[in-house]
Amino acid sequence: MENDDMHLLVVDDEDRIRRLLKMYLERENYVIFEADNGEDAVKMALENDYDLILLDLMLPKMDGIEVAEKIRETKNTPIMMLTAKGEEVSRIEGFEVGADDYIVKPFSPREVVLRVSAVLKRTQSGKPKAKANPDLIKMPHFEIDDQSHRVLADGSAVNLTPKEYDLLLYLAQSPDQIFGREQLLREVWKYEFFGDLRTVDTHIKRLREKLTKHSEPAAKMIVTVWGLGYKFNSFPEESEK
Repeated sequence: MENDDMHLLVVDDEDRIRRLLKMYLERENYVIFEADNGEDAVKMALENDYDLILLDLMLPKMDGIEVAEKIRETKNTPIMMLTAKGEEVSRIEGFEVGADDYIVKPFSPREVVLRVSAVLKRTQSGKPKAKANPDLIKMPHFEIDDQSHRVLADGSAVNLTPKEYDLLLYLAQSPDQIFGREQLLREVWKYEFFGDLRTVDTHIKRLREKLTKHSEPAAKMIVTVWGLGYKFNSFPEESEK
């Protein structure tokens, strides 16, 4: 299983810690989700299937031990404890509620990445491999699942209208190919719309605005090719500024 198939939940009340872990883990192509308190962490962990949870011990609303206990009542998701407490009793308490690993702050982000990889290899080795989903499009900053009509931009769900979704899917299915406005009206609107060509521009603008709220790099992958039309750029570093 590739890292970009791995969904990790990072739970810490310090923005700085979450940003640091997110940056290092995304470099390894993990998909990162975040929570800053114990109650949100439990809700997210029980409603979603994560491959691993990095869980701080000292959290508002519900501490890490309680969070782990709640998760372990119904799920076996691997848990890696993060805490400033280095005492043996804290480590024992964490392992007693089902933690798979334990890292004391301050930590080396690189060490966290290596230990995350080790835990995932150990816990994933016995799982059957999932069948490939032919309706799934995955690119840097983007995931489109046509079976569920779900769009993720850097791991965050994007709420699109049906026509906005159809337009994005059509562009993403042929990355780097330039489509004129008339062609997009014909293919996406299926001859149901015979109006101003600017309707395409309007939908592209709304798409970018919605994507920008979740991920500016994702929004910039929809590129205007002046005088020709639009394309979905599969090379984010080359997308328009």
